[in-house]
Amino acid sequence: MANKEHKPFDFDFMGKVKPAVALTTLLVIISVGASIFKGFNFGVDFTGGTLVELGYQSEPDLNQIRETLAASEFKNATVQRFGTPTDVLVRLPPTGDQKASAVSQRVVELLPGAALRRIEFVGPQVGDELAESGVMALLFALGGIFLYVALRFTWKFSVGAIVATMHDVVITIGYFAVTGREFDLTVLAAVLAVLGYSLNDTVVVFDRVRENLRKMRKGEVKEVVNLALNQTLSRTLMTSGETMLAVLALLFFGGELLHGFSIALVIGIVIGTYSSIYVATATVVALGISRQDMLPVQKEGAAVDDRP
Repeated sequence: MANKEHKPFDFDFMGKVKPAVALTTLLVIISVGASIFKGFNFGVDFTGGTLVELGYQSEPDLNQIRETLAASEFKNATVQRFGTPTDVLVRLPPTGDQKASAVSQRVVELLPGAALRRIEFVGPQVGDELAESGVMALLFALGGIFLYVALRFTWKFSVGAIVATMHDVVITIGYFAVTGREFDLTVLAAVLAVLGYSLNDTVVVFDRVRENLRKMRKGEVKEVVNLALNQTLSRTLMTSGETMLAVLALLFFGGELLHGFSIALVIGIVIGTYSSIYVATATVVALGISRQDMLPVQKEGAAVDDRP
């Protein structure tokens, strides 16, 4: 009889599916509702506008800069540090027919001691194209995930991976809709990174589920999935923990320019780990995955594991 594989954990994940589904449904409803009815605080990358990079001799007071701009015609300006403590990035919404050079000159006039470093103008049409390209990138990524998982496993696993991935994306962007934090290209890049991270974790779990379904000829599918989740749990926690340390370093020491990017990754790592354990596997179980879906053609004389 084959030796039993050591299980460092023995959690009944599948026994907690109903509370997990309730939590997931609540988070998705809140995220979708906020996205539709409240909307996003899109950055200049999507709405169009002017970016003005300024340099100071010493570290400036950002609150004073915000108050000065708010008292002028630039009421909706966004001010943040950029690179070193003496560098400041000012994001201005579209200002009608006023040229970028005139806008930047006016900003320098309002802020004594500031030296102009860089000007970038993003037109509304460019912003629309970036938004469209971002949506297309997301759709192509989801299509590629579906085909990859379907070819590697079965269509049932593919549906589970897509449901889990969409779950992660919806909740991550929903956070930005709920809180009103600025949603720019760096956040979109983080969302796309979350797709890859979540898929990698899900595929590791699916690999072990497939292996166990092929080896274990007894026991219910839920028991097989529970075993697979326990076998991969230490790997999942270590990977998530190490990745989280790097992302937290970006969040606390990367400056304001990377705050949105880092926060999106923090949420994506937490939600991605959760969805790999519950959303992806629960979907596969709900679709009725069976041993027949996974069993290869049995060769004559091949050994069978009767592990319960």
